[in-house]
Amino acid sequence: MAKKHEVEYKLTLAVCDKEHIGKTFEEGNICFTASERFYKGEEVTKEELLKLLEEADSINLFGNKCVAIAIEKGLVGEKSIIVIKGIKHAQVYRL
Repeated sequence: MAKKHEVEYKLTLAVCDKEHIGKTFEEGNICFTASERFYKGEEVTKEELLKLLEEADSINLFGNKCVAIAIEKGLVGEKSIIVIKGIKHAQVYRL
């Protein structure tokens, strides 16, 4: 799922694998909630997501599938990913 957040001419894209939305994941001192308010948007195809990734000024990704697409696109490197309960999370900022 992908949801656009626009503030002062900047586009933040929140992307989350559908099965994780609304759930909380804890590991060590990390507690991460894939909140519906932030992540729940439209279901998109891989092609639609690739287009949205090009448009965004910043991107917040949670889920192995969506992070894999961002890696394939060259936006995320393995060293910039954190893993919480086996689920990948990454952020991208364009300056």
